[in-house]
Amino acid sequence: MSENQPDHPIFPPARKKTSIDELIRAKHARPIRSVDDLAADTFESDEELDDFLAFTYAERHSDIA
Repeated sequence: MSENQPDHPIFPPARKKTSIDELIRAKHARPIRSVDDLAADTFESDEELDDFLAFTYAERHSDIA
């Protein structure tokens, strides 16, 4: 190689483009049939959710002052 070219490429090699259909098949994705499909038990109690929301609100507004 010449002195002007690095030993390795600057950008990663291009990957084959994957279609949406291929991604869906690979992830075994299923259509959402009901809003209940999106439900998750992230918080163990209403108090835990309230604490999280209060923390998030405070953090988002901490730099405004």
